[in-house]
Amino acid sequence: MTVSSQSSTTPADAASPSRIADALRSRMDRGQSALIPYICAGYPDRDRSLAMMHAAADAGADVLELGIPFSDPLADGPTIQRATFEALKLGMTVQGALGILEEFRTTRDTPVVLFTYLNPVHHFGMDRFVAAAASAGADGLLLTDLPAGADPELEGAAARGGLDLIRLLAPTTALERVSRVGEGGGGFIYYISRTGVTGARTELRQELAREIEALREKISIPIAVGFGISTPEQAALVGGLADGVVVGSALLDAVDEGGVEGAGAFLKSLREAMDG
Repeated sequence: MTVSSQSSTTPADAASPSRIADALRSRMDRGQSALIPYICAGYPDRDRSLAMMHAAADAGADVLELGIPFSDPLADGPTIQRATFEALKLGMTVQGALGILEEFRTTRDTPVVLFTYLNPVHHFGMDRFVAAAASAGADGLLLTDLPAGADPELEGAAARGGLDLIRLLAPTTALERVSRVGEGGGGFIYYISRTGVTGARTELRQELAREIEALREKISIPIAVGFGISTPEQAALVGGLADGVVVGSALLDAVDEGGVEGAGAFLKSLREAMDG
């Protein structure tokens, strides 16, 4: 388990854009890969999503992705869509998600990336959102529908607010564009392991190792892989190739099946498999 997962009482304003990369580099220095779980703010409800953040940190998560629910999560598969819709039904909002993070920050300093779409950010107000996110203790921001260079104003606002802007790359990304995407990002690159939407899968693509090696020739920023990772064996395999392993849908399935305790045990099984 990392030091950041166990630390206590860190003020919200201590967030630094280097903490995400530091967490991944710390694992890399030990020959390990970082564990990055996705948690949906407000699912199964507010208090249990907060409890999930604590359980994930206790299980050895190095960075947390906290999803801010949005009504049209086009990049997400049925599991995350369902969780998102349930959270919205229960009244979760952008401000509510930031409140969860702020409460988490009273006792934990595990780096947190806010995961959402452009619409909630623009509705909340770009500068207001970045300031509120940083104040609540966010370390990074991942906007699934913001291609690199598409909105320089928002990209600049994130940088000025001290947030790492987590960039996405996919198997369909042209190699000549990879360097540009890497230069504009911070923390780590989120590499989508396959085309399509999020969701647990029984098999990983054979081309993944070759694709990660090709990315390393273009960028120096750590590479985390997500989309479809659902078992300890898959997490160990991907962890041997990449610098980070992102798990979302399978974790939400574990919450549904075993509650917060079961989800924590699932993450612990991933961490143990990744550490060999």
